[in-house]
Amino acid sequence: MNHTLLDPRNDLVFKMLFANSLPLLTDLINAVRGNEAPIVVVSVLNPRIDPEEWQGKFIILDILAKDAAGHYYNIEMQMSKREQWSARSMVYLAKTLAGQLKSSENYAALKPVIGIHLLCYDLFDDPKQAVWCFEMRDRINPAMILGPEMQLNIVELKKADRLASFGGAPAGLTALAAWITYFAHWKEENIMNQIAYPPVLEALQQLKALSADDETRRLAEVRERAMMSENTEIEAALARGKDIGKEIGKEIGKEIGEQIGEARGKEIGAAQAKAEALRCLIESGIPEAQARVILHM
Repeated sequence: MNHTLLDPRNDLVFKMLFANSLPLLTDLINAVRGNEAPIVVVSVLNPRIDPEEWQGKFIILDILAKDAAGHYYNIEMQMSKREQWSARSMVYLAKTLAGQLKSSENYAALKPVIGIHLLCYDLFDDPKQAVWCFEMRDRINPAMILGPEMQLNIVELKKADRLASFGGAPAGLTALAAWITYFAHWKEENIMNQIAYPPVLEALQQLKALSADDETRRLAEVRERAMMSENTEIEAALARGKDIGKEIGKEIGKEIGEQIGEARGKEIGAAQAKAEALRCLIESGIPEAQARVILHM
């Protein structure tokens, strides 16, 4: 197998693969939503990738698709963890839902909006579950769902792979296990040779074709550099926040706190500053409970 294969988790490569192949996109959606009735994707509403997207930082190259019943699907591949991820995801789904309404239409015209987000990192601490489906359900009686208007499906790819691709899971997850193996081991010939699932084999062939195209490789490399630059900026910002937090913490430790105020906390804009301040207060001899009152924690 060619060891120069592009990474299918690169969101630009991911979009090229699935936005241009409705059968593959259909199969991936059905694999993730294995307990739901199968659907057929009939169109991708945002197939184009503009230069400002593949060169830009802090941009998600998502796929917005529509099935034969008019339902909408937002599919994303995310390689790096982002702050406020859940809020951004829900806002996007809500905008897609509300955006269907025109002045002359009523709420009965709304079609469900389903998010499918493939994450290359662990989002939750639960070591035994890697596939999640979030809906509006009653807390006391979870069997009662408010409605089908919005649903968010999450697959933690690294954790799912650690769980041996759902070894021992129901047969209905076989397709999802094959896709997870693809995204985790696309360039490992010995593992991919064990996959017999036709859609994944087709995706591997299409990945080889994309990887053989010089222009696609160039765009993928530009996109990868943009994402690396984004991560570097985020890490630098976190480091600066931590340094500021240490300085604020030292000052608070000397002043014993009355002047910390909410204004200063908002200025530093990071929870790490308060955590560092708490540590400094405790080290200066102030009981933790009193320190938390001082810090409004």
